[in-house]
Amino acid sequence: MSIAYRLLYRIGFTPWDSVLPGELTAMIEGPDALAPGRALDLGSGKGGKAVYMASHGWRVTAVENVLSAMRDARRRADRAGVRIDFRPGDVTRLTELGLEPGYSLVFDFGCYHGLNPAQRSAYGRGVNALAAPGATLLLMGFTRPLPPVTRGVTAGDLLAHLGSDWAVEWTRPDASRGTSAMNRAAASWFCLRRSDRQA
Repeated sequence: MSIAYRLLYRIGFTPWDSVLPGELTAMIEGPDALAPGRALDLGSGKGGKAVYMASHGWRVTAVENVLSAMRDARRRADRAGVRIDFRPGDVTRLTELGLEPGYSLVFDFGCYHGLNPAQRSAYGRGVNALAAPGATLLLMGFTRPLPPVTRGVTAGDLLAHLGSDWAVEWTRPDASRGTSAMNRAAASWFCLRRSDRQA
């Protein structure tokens, strides 16, 4: 999957980088917004969402394995005058990045759905190692396969890979009328919350 994304970045076809989803803005600025804390942006691309969160008081760590995208993200953060902890790395190997646990928000805009089952389990272990008690996971994923995504995301699949510490707060179809690919793949949002007390 990372090869496919590198190719898309190389040819300049990255429509997901120009989207600022309402689900994220509601979580950051809406009437029930989370209090600013530490946010982990997984598969952060060119950094638009990370910069948005940082500009609203969040301390953001952005993980991305396409280095050209991360270079663009660093420039974007510099222009916006915000500080972001950029970490080149693989979302299935988060424990190797030397990050401190305690993230109150984990954000994923279309990264998880590109992983196979073994990678999803590794992703879940990494998220569990870093997410704080009571943390929120906000994730957009394709629910139907659309190459290069070979397996859709469901709430049950997320819980199977994250474990019993997590519960689904809500799911809903993406309503942005964004890219045609998101529409064909039935993109949906999943909001999960981690228990305040881990076993």
